[in-house]
Amino acid sequence: MDAFVYASALLGLIIAFLISGVWIFIALIAASVAMLYFALGMDPNRIGTIAYSIMYRAANSWELSAIPLFIWMGEIIFRSDISERIFRGLAPLVSRVPGRLLHSNVLGCTLFAAVSGSTAATTATVGKITTTKLREAGYNEALSLGSLAGAGSFGLLIPPSIVMIVYGIMAEVSISRLFAAGVIPGLMLSAIFSGFIIAYALLKPSVVPQGAPRLTWRDIVRGLKDLLPITTLMIVVLGSIYTGIATPSEAAAIGVLAALIIVGVTGQLSVKLLSDSLKGALTTSAMICSLLVAAAFLSTTMGYLHIPGDVARVIQGLELSPAMLILILTVFYIYLGLFLDGVSIIVTSLPIALPLAISAGFDPVWFGIFLILTVEMGQITPPVGFNLFVIQSLTGRSIGRVALYAAPFFLLMLVAIVLLTAFPEIALWLPGVLYD
Repeated sequence: MDAFVYASALLGLIIAFLISGVWIFIALIAASVAMLYFALGMDPNRIGTIAYSIMYRAANSWELSAIPLFIWMGEIIFRSDISERIFRGLAPLVSRVPGRLLHSNVLGCTLFAAVSGSTAATTATVGKITTTKLREAGYNEALSLGSLAGAGSFGLLIPPSIVMIVYGIMAEVSISRLFAAGVIPGLMLSAIFSGFIIAYALLKPSVVPQGAPRLTWRDIVRGLKDLLPITTLMIVVLGSIYTGIATPSEAAAIGVLAALIIVGVTGQLSVKLLSDSLKGALTTSAMICSLLVAAAFLSTTMGYLHIPGDVARVIQGLELSPAMLILILTVFYIYLGLFLDGVSIIVTSLPIALPLAISAGFDPVWFGIFLILTVEMGQITPPVGFNLFVIQSLTGRSIGRVALYAAPFFLLMLVAIVLLTAFPEIALWLPGVLYD
C-alpha cells in the first residue's frame, strides 16, 4: 500500500504547487525533491546529484532537437498564406460532396497537421479562414465550428507530431515507427469525421446552403495548384523519414529549409516573419523541453518510491481483461484532459500507465497511438480545451457553446478508440511494412 500512499502524496504535491501558480516543470521538480527528502529521507546532496545527472542526460537527448525544428516549421507556415491556399484548393474538390465546404475544416486540418504537429496551430491556421468563409456562405454554425474543433486535434495524431516525439522519448520507442503508426489512424479519424458530415448533410440538407456552385476543370486545376505548397512540404518531410533518407530530427531540419523556400518562392519571406516565427518556436520549445527534463526526474523519483512496479502488480492482481484496462485508462485520460494539456498528461502519467499496458500485452507503439487519441479528446473538453479557446478567440462564441458544438466529434473519437482497440493493426500495419 506504500506505493499508493506515495503516489497520492506525489500527486497531491504536484496539484498543490500548480494551484499556487508555479510553472508546471517547477511543480514536477519541487514535488519530486520533496518526496525524496521527506518520504525516503534522502540526503539533499544526493538528491541534487541525482537531479543533475538525470536532467542533464534528458536535456542532451538527440531526439529533442526535432521538437524546436518541427515547431519552427509550423510557425513559418502559420504566418504565411498557406491556410488561404488550402481553402481555395479544397473548395472545388469538395463542392459536389454532401456537406460541401464543411469538409474544408476536416481536410484542411488533415493537410496542415501533416506539417505542424500542434493542435492549436492547426485549429488557428485553418480556422482563421474557414470560420469567416463558412459563416458568410450560410453554413450551419454548429457543424462548422464543431468540425473545426474536432479536426484541429489532428495535429497530435498525424505526423510529424510533437506529442509523438515526447511519447517516443519517454517510452524509448522509435519515433519513426510512431510517425508511421499515426498515419492510418489519422486518416481513419478524418474519414469518420467527413462521413459524419456527409450523413448529417443528407439527413438535414438545411445545414448547407442550397444550390451547388458550378465547377469547371479550370477550377479544379487552380485548386490543385493552391494545394501544391502544402503537399510538397508533406512529401519532403514524411518522405525523407519513411524512405530512410533522414531521421525525424534531420527531417525536421529539412522541413524548416523547405518551408523557408516555399514562403520565399511565394514572396512572403521577410525579417518580420523570421523573427516572429523564431520567437513563437522558442517559447513553445522551451515549455515542452523543460517539461520533458522535469518529467525525467519525476520518473526517476517514482522509481525510487517503487510506484510504477507496485501499482502495476496490484492492478495485475485484479486480473482485469485487456479491454477493461483500456476502458479504465480511457476514462482516466479523458478526466486528465479536463485539466491538463497533452504534453503534461503524458509526462505525468506515462511512468505508471505504460508498464500497465505492456504487462497487459499491448504493443508500446500501439499504446502511444491510443494515448494520443485520448489526449486529442481533451483538446475539445472544457474547462481546459485548447481548441475551444482558439475557436473562441476566432469567433467570440462562448467556451460552453463551442464545446457543445464539438460534442458529436468527441463521440466520434470514442468510436475511433473502439476501432483501434478492436483492430490493433490499424496502427501497427504500416510500421511493420516499413521497418520490419
